[in-house]
Amino acid sequence: MRKVDLLFAEYSKSHRNAINKMIHWICVPLIFWTILGFVSLVPAPHFCISYFGCISIVSIIMVVLITLFYIRLSFRISIIMILMMFLAEHFIYLTNISLGKQSWILYLLVFVITWVFQFIGHKIEGKKPTFIQDIQFLLVGPIWLLGFILKKTGIKY
Repeated sequence: MRKVDLLFAEYSKSHRNAINKMIHWICVPLIFWTILGFVSLVPAPHFCISYFGCISIVSIIMVVLITLFYIRLSFRISIIMILMMFLAEHFIYLTNISLGKQSWILYLLVFVITWVFQFIGHKIEGKKPTFIQDIQFLLVGPIWLLGFILKKTGIKY
């Protein structure tokens, strides 16, 4: 069995309850977005691209590092996730432009609220979050959701 399948199987063990799964479908992408949002606020030079916006060098490094983790698991998932991360970066840019120096407050609020819901979901589930046993599961959550979408559409990962 491939490592990605093993990680999905392990992650699934604590994500069987329908309410917990629903919470994860909402909260995991938002947590991922807020982390990228926080990284975007690190003072660093930015690259600006027409019709996209600006992205910091620190954000680019973060996207590359996350992609390297994903590429070890599945090339197809890594390509989709890099596209998703750059889409998220576009919305982060719009958020940062709209809210200016106050954007960190939005990222913090969303981050805290979504984690509260995640822990509520796991309380309902009756199992601890998988990242407590292994930190890499923080990056598995988003691709676990993507894996469901790919399976439903018949795309092999």
